Amino acid sequence: MNVQGLDLNLLRVFDTVLRDRSVTAAAKHLGLTQPAVSNALARLRAQFEDALFVRTPSGMDATPFARELSEPVRQALALLESALAHGPGFDPATSTRAFRFYMSDLGQIEFLPPLVERAQRVAPGVRLEAVALEVEDIGDALAAGSLDLAVGFLPGLGPPVRRQALFRDPYVCLMRADHPFAGKSLSKKQFLSASHALVSYKGGHRVIEEALERAGLARKIALRVPHFTVVPMVLERSDLILTLPSKIARVYQQRGNFKSLPPPVPIPPADVAAHWHERFERDPGNRWLREMIMELFTE
Repeated sequence: MNVQGLDLNLLRVFDTVLRDRSVTAAAKHLGLTQPAVSNALARLRAQFEDALFVRTPSGMDATPFARELSEPVRQALALLESALAHGPGFDPATSTRAFRFYMSDLGQIEFLPPLVERAQRVAPGVRLEAVALEVEDIGDALAAGSLDLAVGFLPGLGPPVRRQALFRDPYVCLMRADHPFAGKSLSKKQFLSASHALVSYKGGHRVIEEALERAGLARKIALRVPHFTVVPMVLERSDLILTLPSKIARVYQQRGNFKSLPPPVPIPPADVAAHWHERFERDPGNRWLREMIMELFTE
């Protein structure tokens, strides 16, 4: 098809329906009527010669063609929005700009509460969106402008992605407070005999496994999950042990009856940093977000 004849407003509708999986919800978010969104979808379907979305009991499901379009459209809209939002300066008090950033679920637990609190106070119109991405896609998203910032332990990111260190976070072993091994220290024998929970995801905390491999040790993994969120509830009701960064362990300890102990083998700490693409080094909005994160979290 000829893209010169494509109304960019239709792509905004496409992206919103894709995200909300509902014509009604998309209309509400876009400030349009439901018939207007349905009409926009009809025009897109005619131009692309594809159904794009199919109604199912769980919502509007994207067709394979629509799924293939989803990320390029989202990146294009993000770049356009970013370009239009960038003026000669950036006034957080009046800006309505949307900032998209990557943080792991662990990072969201640590960073989001104080970040949202500060942003609501100094930039009430700014919108924040935590984006779920595979770690290997973060660099491309930063380059494309569909991601403004990535915060976390991301050793695979290098130039042209720039980096500002925030803090070094040592690893600890977390368990329920009345765990049989919850003494003054955790011995290597206890560590090896215990059952462990492992949060496994691409680009995860491989430094733990590498340290154990160097020491010739192998944990007994009794539970594998893709996210950290559920693990505290599991630890409270079992004898499992979880190795994780100390800052998150402290958050869990404040909300539950847990104890953390240093691991019996040396594990290099997680070097947590803020990352952005050099293309946006001088962008005033991006710089404002970076500086706020650095002020809140740099040690």
